[in-house]
Amino acid sequence: MNTALQYITRPSTLKENAPLIILCHGYGSDENDLFSFASELPEELFVISLKAPYTMQPYGNAWYAINFDADQNKWNDVEQAKSSRDAIAEFIDYACATYPVDAKNVTLLGFSQGTILSYAVALTYPEKVKNVIALSGYVSEDMLPEQLNDKDYSHLDFYCSHGSVDQVIPVDWARKAPVFLNAHGIKNTYSEFPVGHGVAPQNFYDLKSWLEKRI
Repeated sequence: MNTALQYITRPSTLKENAPLIILCHGYGSDENDLFSFASELPEELFVISLKAPYTMQPYGNAWYAINFDADQNKWNDVEQAKSSRDAIAEFIDYACATYPVDAKNVTLLGFSQGTILSYAVALTYPEKVKNVIALSGYVSEDMLPEQLNDKDYSHLDFYCSHGSVDQVIPVDWARKAPVFLNAHGIKNTYSEFPVGHGVAPQNFYDLKSWLEKRI
């Protein structure tokens, strides 16, 4: 079994059944970006940081293209997004088969475009995911299955946060996430921090403490 996605790892202190966390970076970044969190995360976590599949020029990677037309209206390449969504879902199976991790204790942590993908993976393949840490992103419903009601979301838990002065993804978009999750009976926590498009130190401590209670 192999994987289409490149990645880097930090092993767990546990020799078997380690909780797994998979990091999904934002648009134009790479697998090293969120990996800086690894040293601050609980030692028992097996950490994998993924590299998005689409190479950008002159550097960086994307989970899907974002195109700007002449009027600066953005549109997402939804087919690429769904392809990346499915690649991450397949990667979870690969990681659980390859490393000494607990397939029932998988957390996705995304930032920005990586968060949009993390929502899409968890809501499309809930059986593969337990927790989602959704930083500075939003739910993009065009990347989800048309029928959500036939999925079992009862075990999912989301930590969602956003910068209140985010200049890249408007905070109003993020505020729709808890409304969406609540409508589907999905456990979630939502916080805002007085920053732009980034993760404030307090935000990191918050998500870390949230995660420690759930692994």
